[in-house]
Amino acid sequence: MDRLDDMCVFIRVVDCRSFTLAAERLGLSKSAVSRRMADLENRLGARLLNRTTRSLSLTEVGQAFYDRCTRIVADVEEAERAVADLHAQPRGTLRINAPMSFGMMHIAPAIAEFLRRHPGLEIEMDLNDRYIDLIEEGYDVAVRIGKLRDSSLVARRLAPNRRVVVGSPGYFREHGRPAHPDDLGGHNCLIYTNAPLADQWQFRVGGEVRSVKVSGTLRVNNGEVLREAAVGGHGIAILPTFIIGEQIARGHLDVVLMDFAAGDGAVHAVYPHGRHLSPKVRVFVDFLAGRFGPVPYWDASLHVLTGG
Repeated sequence: MDRLDDMCVFIRVVDCRSFTLAAERLGLSKSAVSRRMADLENRLGARLLNRTTRSLSLTEVGQAFYDRCTRIVADVEEAERAVADLHAQPRGTLRINAPMSFGMMHIAPAIAEFLRRHPGLEIEMDLNDRYIDLIEEGYDVAVRIGKLRDSSLVARRLAPNRRVVVGSPGYFREHGRPAHPDDLGGHNCLIYTNAPLADQWQFRVGGEVRSVKVSGTLRVNNGEVLREAAVGGHGIAILPTFIIGEQIARGHLDVVLMDFAAGDGAVHAVYPHGRHLSPKVRVFVDFLAGRFGPVPYWDASLHVLTGG
């Protein structure tokens, strides 16, 4: 600790360019500061400061030592702040971004409980399906679904994101149930246009992922519209279970082609890299992870169907 104290005194002397001013700001006598600097130089066996009656300047060795000292002291201060933050009450405004459907269906119902737990926080939430730049647009955290594009962000998995093929019982009574992905060519497939290669549905067939071309009478960029069309018996859709979990549980939609499911993704919370996680982001991410979990409530009926 004496060495760290000496570094702090040395940094203050350099920053102030004066023993007298540094002593005043440190609450020490000028002679005490001068003695600390002399002892430091003796211990290091090197002259750190060029002293004249009018000014102080760093030697080459002193400059290198100053650069190292400032980093070390900054790291110590950061470590202390990190520990303090872990015990601090989260406060301030938490800016959140989330996809429209997931945000409306699963984050919006959770916000009231989260704010009750953390009365020192305010929420500013933006729901849209546009890919946003967290740092440039000033968000603290975002919820993202599917493949993550930006490796510069920290990501925490909140829940699995399963996509299944569904249709209404009435549709299947009238048109039959597809037993193989190749059977989809004879069905009216409802297409989500925000997906890349929207009319190419992927399945795992014979241990390999295959794309099956589909077509139908409805193309739309919103999963809830597709859900309602499927429930209404208009056709077959491939949708994430967080949108259709309730309809599966109530028997309004039946799941088909489960043996050919391919490439389940995940729901992540992402946030910018930092020296440590801020309390407001930490409590929000922990809250969502606890609320959703490895078997989220929207997958409860699917979990029973698969025997998992």
